Amino acid sequence: MTTSSPHSAPRKDLRNGHCPGERTEGFEGFRGAAPVLDPLAAVRTDADPPTDVYLTGTVFLDIIFTGLDSAPVRGTESWARGMGSSPGGIANMATALARLGLRTSLAAAFGDDMYGEYCWEALAQGEGIDLGLSRTVPGWHSPVTVSMAYEGERTMVSHGHEAPPPGNGGGVPAPECPPASRACVALLVPGRQEEWIARAAARGSRVFADVGWDETGRWDPADLADLEHCEAFLPNAEEAMRYTRTDCPRAAARALAEKVPVAVVTMGEKGAFAVDSSTGESAEVPAIAVEALDPTGAGDVFVAGFVTGTLAGWPLADRLAFAGLTAALSVQEFGGSLSAPGWVEIAAWWKHVRSYDDQAPAVRRRYAFLDGLLPAAVRPWPLRRAVPTLGFRRP
Repeated sequence: MTTSSPHSAPRKDLRNGHCPGERTEGFEGFRGAAPVLDPLAAVRTDADPPTDVYLTGTVFLDIIFTGLDSAPVRGTESWARGMGSSPGGIANMATALARLGLRTSLAAAFGDDMYGEYCWEALAQGEGIDLGLSRTVPGWHSPVTVSMAYEGERTMVSHGHEAPPPGNGGGVPAPECPPASRACVALLVPGRQEEWIARAAARGSRVFADVGWDETGRWDPADLADLEHCEAFLPNAEEAMRYTRTDCPRAAARALAEKVPVAVVTMGEKGAFAVDSSTGESAEVPAIAVEALDPTGAGDVFVAGFVTGTLAGWPLADRLAFAGLTAALSVQEFGGSLSAPGWVEIAAWWKHVRSYDDQAPAVRRRYAFLDGLLPAAVRPWPLRRAVPTLGFRRP
């Protein structure tokens, strides 16, 4: 069976003759305050689907430790100077998309424990993400990741179990036929093809793909078969080079562009490189120098920024630069999801860059496109941030 979170509106049975995932009465829809800026305002029409971006995946409760001088040593106790908790996993990208003003729909399982309730509330009420296709699973505890940030990197330890399948207390699964949406973001899993990706592409959704680390060590290019349904693929440099058997991120991007129209390879502190095989265009943008607190989720925020720019119809170099900017701003805060910047943070950064000389002139030239994008007056819009505990009891 499927149960409703105590923080959600009641849901109706979706198996009513509609394609699973179609928007019908009973869905929660998009809630919360209107975004500071709608990046798709210029391209929206009455015929558009209600959803901008659809995602599915696993939501973790992330516990992040920062301020460690080095990696923990066996047999000793290490004290972190900072700590934060926030929804993680697929919630990182969903939150980043929603904070950039995109109408985001997430299909995921949530435990009926306090961790699950917290994650549901943070995403649905705090971020306005549509969880109408998500479910609460009785007796299933939320997956948890502990992330330790030190020396500019992070090490993670996770624990969780796969959500029970339908008919075994797991409720309705992620829809085989995703809702009509402008775009979908898919995480490719080595050795497994996801049928929903082909269905989404066939219905007109633009599919953006990421990939996780191949624990098998095969790095078999055949595992990327779903790229035939995708518009863009955004791996990091190590993943791209392993799949293409190259020793250069730029060469890897060019090789991947033979499999997918747009290949984007992120290179960490060196920035990102992209190739658009449909136009023959390529672009490279250096990373923005910032003081990093926690790199957790920066890759997810980068993807969200690139998706936003693509749906808005920006040039390739602007999309790449904007994605790098959102990722750079995210590493200055705790956590993967709640560190994602909104338009207020982006506008504040741009105002600072134009007012001070702590960024190279090339940075001001590169981001000049923000002048025509950002609102003239930005109203305050405080964002939720990761906090050490899940919440204090009120008297």
